[in-house]
Amino acid sequence: MGNRLIPDSELPLLVLEDVHKTFTHHGNFIEVLKGIDLVVNPGETLAVMGASGVGKSTLLDIMGSLEPPTKGVVRFTDRNIYEMDTAALSRFRNREIGFVFQFHHLLPEFNALENTMMPAMIARYPKKEAFEIARDVLEKVGLGQRLTHRAGELSGGEQQRVAIARALIMRPRLILADEPTGNLDWLTGQEIVDLLLKLNREEGVAMAIATHNHRLAEKMSRQLEIVSGRIEQIKRESTY
Repeated sequence: MGNRLIPDSELPLLVLEDVHKTFTHHGNFIEVLKGIDLVVNPGETLAVMGASGVGKSTLLDIMGSLEPPTKGVVRFTDRNIYEMDTAALSRFRNREIGFVFQFHHLLPEFNALENTMMPAMIARYPKKEAFEIARDVLEKVGLGQRLTHRAGELSGGEQQRVAIARALIMRPRLILADEPTGNLDWLTGQEIVDLLLKLNREEGVAMAIATHNHRLAEKMSRQLEIVSGRIEQIKRESTY
């Protein structure tokens, strides 16, 4: 029987195989990740937990093509992403992965609409098309009435909603969120959690979230913990 091309929809979305990451600090080698094996499937939600400094952000950076591993393979569907050249990797990152951070990193001189449009403009979408998509996404995250407000005129929760809209504008298959509620009060953080889960259900986008927030983690379909540079599965049922 000949080889059958497997559609992307039948493949794991992201696969990490024996991923290690070592940093050098003042001449000393610090091994942060020590052989990570991880599979993220299309549409699933994943919480990555662990103590501060254990490597959660490093793992997300490797998953998101921002930081190459010292050793190991990272595949997105059937592509080894760290074998891509710089230009191809940038295009891949722009189109396939959305990033949400603890600090929203909005450009203060731009309004909510302009901040959200940025990935589409980088991808050279026509301005009118980028405008229309950004408007639709901002309405989806509940900011349809705040399109022309600059970052400084928005609350912390609204700024994070803009950051989520920016992450979604290219319709990525994977959202990576690093402590997305860490800079928010409890109630606002809960609203952001509910919004992320709503988008997961409606858009089918997979999400991997690094967090200390146990309430957020318990609502993910799977919870993992980084311990001594390796991943352990947390035996806990989702309560969502």
